[in-house]
Amino acid sequence: MSVTPKSQVVLQVRDLACERDGRRLFEGLQFSLQAGAAIQIKGSNGAGKTTLLRTLIGSSSDFTGEILWCDTAYPQSLSVMRESLLYIGHRGGVRSGLTPLENLTWYGADHEDALNALDKVDLTGFEDSLCHSLSAGQNRRVALARLFLPDSPRLWILDEPLTALDVVGVAALEEQMAVHLYSGGSILLTSHQPLSLAGLSEVNLSDYSVSEPFEDFGGEHVDS
Repeated sequence: MSVTPKSQVVLQVRDLACERDGRRLFEGLQFSLQAGAAIQIKGSNGAGKTTLLRTLIGSSSDFTGEILWCDTAYPQSLSVMRESLLYIGHRGGVRSGLTPLENLTWYGADHEDALNALDKVDLTGFEDSLCHSLSAGQNRRVALARLFLPDSPRLWILDEPLTALDVVGVAALEEQMAVHLYSGGSILLTSHQPLSLAGLSEVNLSDYSVSEPFEDFGGEHVDS
């Protein structure tokens, strides 16, 4: 992976507003993510953290405002951004009918690199077990093992990556994040847990929340 100058802004959000199920979640959101930097998205349950991540990866187009990748706005830059993206959401992209080793090789890892990555997430001994037989926490670690593969994409967008990890697992992931940032990579993540990462910035969606009468959009209100 080529190293990007740390002063370069890679992802920029300008006056962003997002909706879900016809309800505006937040508006006026602004931030810039630089190469070699990390941002933690915070906010209460239902604030729109996952919606924001899905919008940034291009899975949701229900927004107003601007999103720019390397100074070029979406949707023109979306395909280029995805070439540099490693996204791990709640489901993690783990195929239950494959083993952890097969999952990583499916993503293009060679055998040795896949074994090393699984060892980093404490899954040695489970590499040939079918993922549907593993616990939720073990499947989460299969997903996170992709972060330990060489030549990782420069932008990591991670939804609650610390969930189901023990203290040792959290420390190992924080160390790998630091390595990624040092090499010029960038990280945008959500987490309800504290994160020890030098240079980490925070954006709280609660600061951009919108109070609107639900009847303005129609439909039945359901608390999240």
